[in-house]
Amino acid sequence: MTIDKADSPIEFRLDPSSGVPTYLQLVQQVEHALRLGYLKPGDQLPKVRDVVAALTINPNTVLKAYKELEVKGLAAGRPGQGTFVLATLSQVTLPELGGLRRSMLGWLATAEEAGLDEDGIVALFTSALRDFFKSRQGTQGAQGAQGHGGASRGRGRVGDSESEGVA
Repeated sequence: MTIDKADSPIEFRLDPSSGVPTYLQLVQQVEHALRLGYLKPGDQLPKVRDVVAALTINPNTVLKAYKELEVKGLAAGRPGQGTFVLATLSQVTLPELGGLRRSMLGWLATAEEAGLDEDGIVALFTSALRDFFKSRQGTQGAQGAQGHGGASRGRGRVGDSESEGVA
């Protein structure tokens, strides 16, 4: 299920089997679009009525998502006009993003050739991502204990415009 992007640069998609509440899926997709540079301050989010019509969900679900974005300081509603992006989230530069995306697409093709389906790829990637950050936390803790600073780093940001519902 998708939404036409005529008035907004974002396209929402729902995954009913994800276990993630619908409103949070919408919030996460906006956050991913901000991180990847698909949405910028001033961009309009899809109108509530358009999201409701395209995804056949309750208007209160969309309103809850947009309210969550407002609470986070990422969006604001303008009466009679819609909801607009106020802020962005840290992002990699577009040249880096293109290279990373190409590398990831190559890795995905290799995983598919090895016999993994979409669920298997997601499981493998999620496991590797978790292990990666767990090992980095252990390394940082050891550096801090040795007096080398060990400044905490932010969480990695991953997203794919096709699977995360943004274009």
